[in-house]
Amino acid sequence: MANETNLASSGSEDRAAAKPDFAFESLRSYLDRTWLRCLMLLLFGAAVRVPAIQGELIWDDQFLAHDSPFIKSPLLTLEAFRHYLFPDSFAGHYRPVQNISYILDYFVWNSDTTYGFHVSNILWHVASGILLYFLLQRLLVSLTRGTAVSKGAATLNNRGARLRSTLSFVLALLWVVHPVHSAAIDYISGRADSLAFVFSAGAWLLYLRGRGINRTGLRRSCFIAAALSAVLALGSRESGFMWMTVFLLHVFLFEKHLSLRRKLHVVAVCVCITVVYFGLRQLPESRPDSAPVAAWPAPVRATLMLRALGDYGRLLIYPGNLHMERTVFEPGTFRNHESWRGAASIEYLSIAGLGVLAVFVAGGLWRGRGQHARVFGAGWFLLTYLPISNLVSLNATVAEHWLYLPSVGFFIFIGGVLFDLPVQYHRLAAGFALVALIGFSARSAARSSDWTTAETFFERTLAAGGSSSRAGVNLALIHSRRGDYVGAERLLRKVLQISPVYPLARNNLADAVARQGRTEEAQAMLNAARDEANNQRKDYTRTWIASFNLARLLHGQKDDTAAVALMEKVRAEYPGTWDLISFEAELLRSTQGPGAALGIVEEFARNNWWHRGAALALGRLHSERGDAAQAEAFFRKASWLDVHDVEALNLITLLKIRQNRLDDAFQTQRGAIARQPTQPRQYLMLADILQKMGRVDEANTTLAQAVRLQAIVTPAVAAN
Repeated sequence: MANETNLASSGSEDRAAAKPDFAFESLRSYLDRTWLRCLMLLLFGAAVRVPAIQGELIWDDQFLAHDSPFIKSPLLTLEAFRHYLFPDSFAGHYRPVQNISYILDYFVWNSDTTYGFHVSNILWHVASGILLYFLLQRLLVSLTRGTAVSKGAATLNNRGARLRSTLSFVLALLWVVHPVHSAAIDYISGRADSLAFVFSAGAWLLYLRGRGINRTGLRRSCFIAAALSAVLALGSRESGFMWMTVFLLHVFLFEKHLSLRRKLHVVAVCVCITVVYFGLRQLPESRPDSAPVAAWPAPVRATLMLRALGDYGRLLIYPGNLHMERTVFEPGTFRNHESWRGAASIEYLSIAGLGVLAVFVAGGLWRGRGQHARVFGAGWFLLTYLPISNLVSLNATVAEHWLYLPSVGFFIFIGGVLFDLPVQYHRLAAGFALVALIGFSARSAARSSDWTTAETFFERTLAAGGSSSRAGVNLALIHSRRGDYVGAERLLRKVLQISPVYPLARNNLADAVARQGRTEEAQAMLNAARDEANNQRKDYTRTWIASFNLARLLHGQKDDTAAVALMEKVRAEYPGTWDLISFEAELLRSTQGPGAALGIVEEFARNNWWHRGAALALGRLHSERGDAAQAEAFFRKASWLDVHDVEALNLITLLKIRQNRLDDAFQTQRGAIARQPTQPRQYLMLADILQKMGRVDEANTTLAQAVRLQAIVTPAVAAN
């Protein structure tokens, strides 16, 4: 009996012990669900970027997300393939897909509500993280067992499969919240990185999916979709080529089951994709001028490569000091032996770079089940690092957002290390991952707050060490816009101490001086800048601004004859520049009548049918000449070229009122209200039309709506 009692007691204890294990297994099984992990990637990826959602347009955002004529209408979708991202720039960025993404944003949100653009950036980044999770799940099978991806899960033990799945999720989650990606997410203009990531990762996954399909039609459809996605990746950012390189590395070194013939087929498709991309690059008629190239000797370039590698390695592990306008180049370092010895404070980055290389080599040589993952991760990082390593000259020596793609290789390498850890260290590794997740998330949220306003951004950039002339000039412009011309002058003079011939600084200093009443001093500055403009064209863009500002100064002094003569000369030197053409046209219109201005605007409009500003100017000139039909045609065209703008519709409304076509004016103005339903002025114009039509009650109701909107808008303006 006693033995039976002991046995019963023992059985009860076993069942009690089994209950916690069962509960733990149930919880772990629930957390393994794909939809829940995707939701977590979405929530974490979005939450850490919340501070920047209401951020202002900063730096290139002003052009790309607001001023660019190519984003204002879906009618311009195909036109995006015929232009570079920045028409007035040395950078030959051919990124039509990025422009198309802004077309979609502008159509849905309008540039007046920048949070929509920021939300889109976050969604593209989160989509990148989710696709990375799915991609890692597929790749880690072959990288940690030497088993082909297509032979799949049937041969995997549950423990190994669960570890791979968990590692894929954790690595993707850490990548999503990593603060080094801030400039690619919080900065609207940085969207190209995530666009290229989504389409490249999508192409890779479609290729893998197609290989597992037996039906010929579906398999070919997947492969075609993969190729199209790869073309879209290249049209998003040039890093699409590095994705292709990493993909081919994986195919040739780790896809052991694929025959050489199939691998060559893959190479042939990649070549075709490249040919299509370079064919698209021939569509733009105008080519950007060649950017100035730093002629560094080989030892200097090698040193910069090591420094950049050290800086990137530091940022991935401890992303403390984050800011735009980073550099690892100190000009004084390379003058003589004494300056080399005096540069010890920065040379630790070279040592760190050697350390990063040593870690990658040691990890690749370390035998174990995760060796292939470490080799592939190191190869991914180093291959995608080379184009940004200073091996070739770019517009900076380092940039945080350039790590968007290489950082994936870093995390795959870490995953390979974790895969070979003894089981007893898994809990410790999980603890480190949790600490990293919390730390990265907190740092990302803090970094996102840098992008809330332009002034905050530039002040923090300069304070963190981003001592660039561009940041200083932009901060000075903010001071000028709010009327602090003394503060702007002080900042601009500091910039000119660092870069004495920087055209933007000199031109804006002249403007600040002129606004303080020192006209002669400003004119002398602009004359000097104008004389040097031709010599600076090979080093700087938009050197015509000095002449433009000088002509404006002459116009302000009532010397329109001299202003027109100067603008004619400058327009010949810088053909096809709308800012110059529009100002000269306005000078001619005001001094000689609309007929004198019509010719130069018509010539520009013929060559640039998509330009809303030119269509609007032609409409105004024809209206002033009394040609109402032509004026309405150009105003109508301008309204099609910008789906949210109401200026063209308002001008059509005024035309119809003058012609006493009140019904047409009423319908046109209703269209303007549909575009801008919160603008009081639109309701005031409609109320005036209704009053003229004798519909007094409707006019009073519409007027009351205008008053209500005005009451809402006025406190908001006062608060700003």
